[in-house]
Amino acid sequence: MKKALFLGGQRTIDWVYSEKTRNELLAEADFPLGGTVLTEKDLEENKDAIKDVSFIFSTWGMPELTEEQIERYFPELEAVFYGAGSVQDFARPFLNRGIKIFSAWVANAVPVAEYTFSVMTLANTGFFTGHRQLAEGPSGWHHSSYTGNYDATFGFISFGMISRMAIDLVKKNLENIRILVSSTSLTKERAEELGLELADIPTIFREADVISNHLANNEHTVGMLNKDVFRLMKPNATFVNTGRGAQVVEQDLIDALKECPERTAVLDVTWPEPPAADSPLYSMPNVYMTPHVAGSLGNEVHRMAQYMLDEYRLYVSGQPTRYEVTLKMLEKMA
Repeated sequence: MKKALFLGGQRTIDWVYSEKTRNELLAEADFPLGGTVLTEKDLEENKDAIKDVSFIFSTWGMPELTEEQIERYFPELEAVFYGAGSVQDFARPFLNRGIKIFSAWVANAVPVAEYTFSVMTLANTGFFTGHRQLAEGPSGWHHSSYTGNYDATFGFISFGMISRMAIDLVKKNLENIRILVSSTSLTKERAEELGLELADIPTIFREADVISNHLANNEHTVGMLNKDVFRLMKPNATFVNTGRGAQVVEQDLIDALKECPERTAVLDVTWPEPPAADSPLYSMPNVYMTPHVAGSLGNEVHRMAQYMLDEYRLYVSGQPTRYEVTLKMLEKMA
């Protein structure tokens, strides 16, 4: 039985890895330190005990180790099982050394897709504009001019896992929806097979009733969503961002919302995060912010650990795994 280790923060590991999942891992792998969780500062002291560890289990708070540290402390390491989403901050040194990285990014995508679907559906019913109209008192008690969710146009920027899950929810639960997708990997033929329309980003902002951003988070997408597209939004259109705030030129979005107060933005992410104390986003009536909750929260985090336990079982039994992350994938992943 090969050796394994919990690496990260004790509180976070305890939160994400339920007692049931931890007990199953302890029964199926050799943890030389038992259920003890090591942090980066504990590695030197425990160097001899962990030198032949093959597997690391972690989650949010995974240390950003250098290749030299990995070679020094984990010369026999085969794989890291990361019970959370993005591995951008720590993965490359491991991958450069030929160590496999598995991530629960698909598990974390589920609640983001659910949030996205819920917000987009509410937006087309006039939920957000109706809320601010009623802030004016009884005079605001009237139906908005929103489209509703029949014959509506939904726009998705990028076609990654979250977009696919959200689109699946749209298609299963709503009728007669036109779905526009911006993607560099999806062919026109494949889009048509899926009942989607390929479109560039300006077209999505010009034609969609509600637009959801799922661009990958990298240097190429910083500031990609700017005044050139925000000024194209229809009156009563809604922009939803559960991707990353750095992809949005914030002032350009603010200007577009002020220019047409009937437009709405629902922002689960901003840049910086949270916004500066004097940011207009806090006081604008057509901006609705949530504190980066579109992801695994509460008991939902246990799903991520369970995915990594399942992935570990596939790996050690020699079966095909499902959630391996490669250097190539990091170019497009959040």
